[in-house]
Amino acid sequence: MSQLPEYVDGLPNICGSEPLVEETLRAGRARPVFLPESRVDFGHIRAACAIALHMHQPLIPAGGGDLHTAAIISNLQYMMENQGIGDNYNAPVFHWCYKRIGEFVPQLIDEGKEPRVMLEYSGTLFHGLRAMGLHDALDALKNVTCNPAYRRGVEWLGCPWGHAVAPSTPAQDFRLHVKAWQHHFAAIFGLEALERVRGFSPSEMALPNHPDIAYEYIKTLVDCGYQWLLVQEHTVEQPENGWGPEKKHLPHRLVCTNSKGETVSIIAIVKTQGSDTKLVAQMQPYYEAKSLSRWELAGKSVPPLVTQIADGENGGVMMNEFPGKFFDSVREASGSDTPFMNATEYLEHLFALGIKEADLPTLQPQFQKRIWDRFQPGGGPEKLEKVIAELKQEDGRFHMEGGSWTNDISWVRGYDNVLGPMEKASSQFFEKVLKPKKVSPSDPRFRNALFHLMCSQTSCYRYWGQGLWTDYGREICRRASSIAETDF
Repeated sequence: MSQLPEYVDGLPNICGSEPLVEETLRAGRARPVFLPESRVDFGHIRAACAIALHMHQPLIPAGGGDLHTAAIISNLQYMMENQGIGDNYNAPVFHWCYKRIGEFVPQLIDEGKEPRVMLEYSGTLFHGLRAMGLHDALDALKNVTCNPAYRRGVEWLGCPWGHAVAPSTPAQDFRLHVKAWQHHFAAIFGLEALERVRGFSPSEMALPNHPDIAYEYIKTLVDCGYQWLLVQEHTVEQPENGWGPEKKHLPHRLVCTNSKGETVSIIAIVKTQGSDTKLVAQMQPYYEAKSLSRWELAGKSVPPLVTQIADGENGGVMMNEFPGKFFDSVREASGSDTPFMNATEYLEHLFALGIKEADLPTLQPQFQKRIWDRFQPGGGPEKLEKVIAELKQEDGRFHMEGGSWTNDISWVRGYDNVLGPMEKASSQFFEKVLKPKKVSPSDPRFRNALFHLMCSQTSCYRYWGQGLWTDYGREICRRASSIAETDF
């Protein structure tokens, strides 16, 4: 199998090999990933737990004193070079956090234990680590990704390359983020490793709930070869009553219907609510799994799967408490009736029992029941918008901004000064680069424009509030717009 170069014309390999990537994913879907190597006795365990670690650093225009000319560097590099500011002194520990699973998993497997952990790294973090020369982190990760002795312990999850928030990112741009991450991951770890990526972890756990946007989002994931998606418990509802999922520790089928009546679905693994870093650092999913017994699904007895995701480096609990608790829990769980499992491994065991995707209970994005109660799918986008406007008028809590890991932060309200430039950059990229269809994704100009566009769409420019971070965001948007305007 041919190997993609990691860098092309000085930029990460984020586009240009679409047919090869698509063929790789298509060819790999018929093969199980973890089942042949799994050491879990699925028929006899009571329950299982799954943990995922989210890792991200944005790229920022901070490589110099003048914002308008500063080089685009990793925020981690800025932290390393300015450790006297705020909590930037954590930068060396962050570096270790990005590498340590590549050390922990081999150590535990060599002990005869069965560690499991899912990893999600943004494309901007991959690029930042490489650009900083932190090759040790990527080499350690490559060992647990590609080495047959260790790879059963680690499952990679796909994500948007630039940590874009799905509800507020144009659908065509989000698709580019998804494909860019697949390119970049394959270029670092190999095409065979990409074959094994079946799950998707959304930035900020964001799930669009506008029917047309949600449909395009899930269609993008399915078209790009993903089998399942992580969803936050409070961002989904049961279609029949609008309530949250009842059996949250079983996989579900997330069904999205648009205003034209078109439907698409994907398997949903539900992440439960709570203070994420504390829950993962202290191994709450494992201890909750120990309290559970087998449940019934489609007439068969199956173990529930308790699933959590957290930032892998943020907070004292993840930096300090996680390693010890992870080692202790894995050692205790290995060979027990409540093992650690990764989600794809769990699903492959489930389907080996004869359970099919159609047997899974159904969910849809939040607030959609209210829409379908008074709108018939197929009525078209104009009628849909009229119904949405009516519902907003009747209930101030009703919204189409989508859900995320928090109900306290909107990724739309209060950020006009960033979203305006983001929308301009996106529109110019579409009009100048995508719409004419004259420039191939393998063209250096396309790659450069795409790189700047995706950098501009990271959620960090909104998460950290008004000030320096919004200045960063607007500056990257300005550069993205300028490139689209002048280079095409």
